[in-house]
Amino acid sequence: MSLRTGPFQAVALAVAGLLLTGCAGDTGNTAPAAAKRPASEAAKSGSAGQLGAQAQTVLPQEIPSLGPRTRAKITEVNRQAVVVVGNHPNSNQSVTMLYERDPVRGWKPVSGPWPAHNALLGWTDDHRTADNRSPIGVFGLTDAGGRLPDPGTKLPYDEGPVFDAPGTGFEGESLEGSFDHVVAINYNREPGNSPLDWTRPLGAEKGGGIWIHVDHGGPTQGCVSLPLARMKQLLRWLDPAKRPVVVMGDAAALGR
Repeated sequence: MSLRTGPFQAVALAVAGLLLTGCAGDTGNTAPAAAKRPASEAAKSGSAGQLGAQAQTVLPQEIPSLGPRTRAKITEVNRQAVVVVGNHPNSNQSVTMLYERDPVRGWKPVSGPWPAHNALLGWTDDHRTADNRSPIGVFGLTDAGGRLPDPGTKLPYDEGPVFDAPGTGFEGESLEGSFDHVVAINYNREPGNSPLDWTRPLGAEKGGGIWIHVDHGGPTQGCVSLPLARMKQLLRWLDPAKRPVVVMGDAAALGR
């Protein structure tokens, strides 16, 4: 079982009346163009400028840290995205943001940035069992569970004592409580089942059991981990009707 930046928005504006006011600050002996024209013509021009200024085209916002190849893996039905951006391909520290898609304005951040951990050795686009790297990609989030009771998620939630995390992590930290709440990442698993389901469609050698779980203060074996309060917030926010996904990887990989 596995354990376990920079969001900015861009809005492109095309303002038809921009050229009418672009030189408004010029000074000199030449009178303004409107003063040289008949009043009726100036009035028409002014009306056109006002209409043009009002006719702004707002392009849907994209998630800024993602490149075209990554964005193409997010479909129109996905309206929630958990974006985990690693500091470096070989780093086990990352930053998590929550985004929601507005049907007109596009993606907008709703929470974050949150500190997170990922796998000990960083990231990979060819995850293997016990490679101590987190898989890069876009994966569905359909199932949750944990040792503690459901904090109020809309996802199916499997509660039980089997969500136990004995032992210590890579830095000697206790793993106790790491699986108090988890969200299964749909990497090499069958969606619609408990996070504890061990079906591996890609084969056992491709690993599995990749979750978002409670942070234990150190790197994971392949998962993403968040502080307990953030895990509860995440669980309450995720809505299966909005087909949530996690977009995860190092900044360079996600920027492609």
